[in-house]
Amino acid sequence: MNPIKVGIIGQGRSGHDIHAKTLSQLPELFEITAVSDPESSFRQRAADAYGCEAYTDYKQLLQHKELELIVNASPSHLHVPLTLESLQQGFHVLCEKPLARTASEVDALITAAEQSGKLLTAFQQSRYSPSFQKIMEVIRSGVLGRIVQASISFNGFARRWDWQTLQENNGGNLLNTGPHPLDQALQLLGTDEMPQVHCYMDRVNTFGDAEDYVKLLMHKAGHPVLDIEISSCDAYPSAIYRIQGQYGGISGNTTQLQWRYFAPEQAPHQTLVRTPLKHPDGSPAYGSETLPWVEEQWEIPEAQQDMLSYVSRAFYGNLYAALRHGEPLEVTPQKVKQQIAVIEECHRQNPLSRFTDND
Repeated sequence: MNPIKVGIIGQGRSGHDIHAKTLSQLPELFEITAVSDPESSFRQRAADAYGCEAYTDYKQLLQHKELELIVNASPSHLHVPLTLESLQQGFHVLCEKPLARTASEVDALITAAEQSGKLLTAFQQSRYSPSFQKIMEVIRSGVLGRIVQASISFNGFARRWDWQTLQENNGGNLLNTGPHPLDQALQLLGTDEMPQVHCYMDRVNTFGDAEDYVKLLMHKAGHPVLDIEISSCDAYPSAIYRIQGQYGGISGNTTQLQWRYFAPEQAPHQTLVRTPLKHPDGSPAYGSETLPWVEEQWEIPEAQQDMLSYVSRAFYGNLYAALRHGEPLEVTPQKVKQQIAVIEECHRQNPLSRFTDND
């Protein structure tokens, strides 16, 4: 094997607990060569764990010319400038989500990647979720017929008071959590065109000035209606996924799914009746029938139950194949641009006041 030498900008919850942890599990594919972080304890932790160089400033890391891939796990508001600088310095870049705040910023990053001849991608690992992959498999089989609506809720109840609750840091539920359900939803939408967007956001339990409640509806003619919730105000979160189709539907979460459907050729033959329905005795009747339901279910395999590790390694597996063997990159910046354009429109529809230095 020919491991890719990696430099990681940031050694916080994402840079250390996700990226460095995942890369250390794939030594035949990647080598953690250097990290940077302004926090001395974070730098030392990485140096001790991985035997890598550890720098205070990311600019020092970018001087390490042996590096091939930069993982940008800096705070969200630094994603664009640090990714742009890394590309211009001649590195491939994997940026944490959100890739950017606006679609025009994504365009600038795509241009920089094209000019440098380097690969750019965003860490949208949720598309490798085993439950979502199963949902896509069922939909593609055609047993549900035409998909009418897909509902995805990433809900819970939480009060939050860290830097990711501030608009100045590109915080809030839509930019923090939203890229995961949005990446999945836009695959279900099935078109690269911009959908119609209707969004309502609110600020409820957060201690910052960004939203912690999001209700988002998207639609494009000839495609399913997408209903997305990202709420920190839901004390009774239920099914994450609800898929409604022509012949049946799916319900479930990240570990269990159930779906049922009927084969139309096996259903009772019906024709439109324009007059009131009646029972044989002449009394009023309601149209009802017994459909030949087929019911199936799925549970996450034991090998995939550490889901964060599983999806992260799947993402990095595709990234290695793209860099070393020229295989297609599955998470392209062009597709992520559609996601960012939707987020940008949601913010345009819901301008929230910002905190000042006195707040």
